[in-house]
Amino acid sequence: MSRIGKQPISIPNGLDVSLKGSVLVFKKGNNTKELDTKGNVNIEVKDGNIIFTSKGDDRQSRAYWGTYRALANNVVVGLTTGFTKQLEINGVGYKAAAKGKVLELALGFSHPINYELPEGIEISVEKNIITIKGSDKQVVGQVAAEVRGFRPPEPYKGKGVKYAEERIIRKAGKTSKK
Repeated sequence: MSRIGKQPISIPNGLDVSLKGSVLVFKKGNNTKELDTKGNVNIEVKDGNIIFTSKGDDRQSRAYWGTYRALANNVVVGLTTGFTKQLEINGVGYKAAAKGKVLELALGFSHPINYELPEGIEISVEKNIITIKGSDKQVVGQVAAEVRGFRPPEPYKGKGVKYAEERIIRKAGKTSKK
């Protein structure tokens, strides 16, 4: 029995949810998202709730049950409140600037890094904090991981791009013989 899968998802006001075969269609304003379950779970939309049930009792069906419920919940949360990730830049001369749909980074290389933002992602930069916002949890996390990947934090001085909540475990440097 899936603990996640058996929880119903309440549909907030202003969000329209419809079921077309095995595809859940979420609509809020002019923003539309689809979740294709490929017929792996049974779905009911009633009384302002989305209810998922397992197709069978085998291990794979139970796994799909919880997975698709979590994915549907992420779509609901994304369309109502959205997702954010914050990155922090540490290092002398390390800078970031948002220019339209491009994030320009100066991370100590001989050239600036221009990162093209995917569709549906908004970015803002204040001092050394980069805030990434979007309605798709996977895309927001992927963008944050790619930006962090340009210059991951190093353990000796802590320079680089890190998640705001990330804690870098510092190493002791060399000790001189005297």
